[in-house]
Amino acid sequence: MPTCLPTVLRRCHACASERFRANGKFRVNANHKLLDAWLLVLCTACGDTAKLTVLERMNVRSVRPELLDRMHDNDPGLAAELLQDPVVRRRNRIALDWDGAWRLDTGGSDHLDREVIDVSVRFAARIPVRPVRLIAEGCGLSRAEVERLITEGKLVSAVRLSGKLSGDFTFTLKR
Repeated sequence: MPTCLPTVLRRCHACASERFRANGKFRVNANHKLLDAWLLVLCTACGDTAKLTVLERMNVRSVRPELLDRMHDNDPGLAAELLQDPVVRRRNRIALDWDGAWRLDTGGSDHLDREVIDVSVRFAARIPVRPVRLIAEGCGLSRAEVERLITEGKLVSAVRLSGKLSGDFTFTLKR
């Protein structure tokens, strides 16, 4: 589950840094019946503000009132939703870095002494994570040991465990 907003990867025009942090602040501008809305992000190096376009020249009547209220209230939940929206990411040419922005809840470690463990992993948000890292942290193993268990066939899953996943999956660990 996420613990904070991810770091936004985009080049800063002031200092050439490539990392911004979002704090959930929005700027909404009205020009007669047209609205523009941006998510504000701060450069981690120089503190300069950049704007990520959320709405551009939208008619006021076509914007849901709840969305507008959430922007006026600077809702961090809305910022998280918009950062994960592929349309917003593509429009603003940004990528996200989730390092240190999530945590793993295992529900306790009393199940780790069993011979066969069936585990179901559920994501609270679509955070891309390497399953090998997730399994290593959840089971108290090293990543190399998890890789060894996969090659020996003692760790099996219906999905490919190499690479990154952001959707729910299950795996079976045989000791």
